[in-house]
Amino acid sequence: MKFFKKKGELTRFQILAEIAKDEPHLRQKDIADKLGITVQAVSDNLKNLVDDGMVETGRGYSNYKITNRGIEKVKKEALNLRKYADLVLETMTTYKSVWPALAREDLNAGEQVWLKMEQGTLYAGKEKSPAHAEVLHNAKKSEDVALVSLGGTIELDPGLVVIVKLPTVNQGGSRACDLNEIMNIFQRYPKGFDRIGIMGTVSKALAEKLQIKPDFEFATPQSAVAAAKRGLNVLIFAVGKMTRSITSKLDEEGIKYVIEDVRLKYE
Repeated sequence: MKFFKKKGELTRFQILAEIAKDEPHLRQKDIADKLGITVQAVSDNLKNLVDDGMVETGRGYSNYKITNRGIEKVKKEALNLRKYADLVLETMTTYKSVWPALAREDLNAGEQVWLKMEQGTLYAGKEKSPAHAEVLHNAKKSEDVALVSLGGTIELDPGLVVIVKLPTVNQGGSRACDLNEIMNIFQRYPKGFDRIGIMGTVSKALAEKLQIKPDFEFATPQSAVAAAKRGLNVLIFAVGKMTRSITSKLDEEGIKYVIEDVRLKYE
């Protein structure tokens, strides 16, 4: 937008427009609140507009009047903005959203393919499913393929998140975990876990003790949500109150979860 190339031009245009709408009893604070800038920024810009002969002031800080020169300025820039917006809208009408997938077989540009989500990955092939798309470029089997014109529904059931709550280091840490109960957890969920995450040092120590290689240990709540949304079942080892950070995230996203307590129980 070359017409707003100079620093602060857009802000001055907005201030002029606000004065034109609400004069003569518009306060600097009113302008600042509407534009999301400071009162000081409004004051500085108003001074420049007065110096440029686009705004006149009366007595006090709430008596502003846009001049004929200011009116012409607003009209000119508003027309430029409209032309720019029309150009953007024209461009967007021809814009194609492109989605990546893995090709199940050799695919040719322009042909229709069918989509299916497996293990969190989107696949495109010639076996019919409820979702379809058009191939943008040729792709070999197992290559990434660009798709456009997606339609239908990709069948996907959200995954389950199982949170294994561990004792803190003051409570005994990994030494106070019932390892047999942890193994029972794996047996109680016959579908297994597609991803495993950890939260906290005790979780890391326990994973090493069980010879489990976690898929993620940083930004675990966000990673668990992303995996579950793709239909993957997730197991999370979390220490003490860390479980709250992940359960609140799962509640927010509407993802089902179960909390398992594996602390040793003493008679």
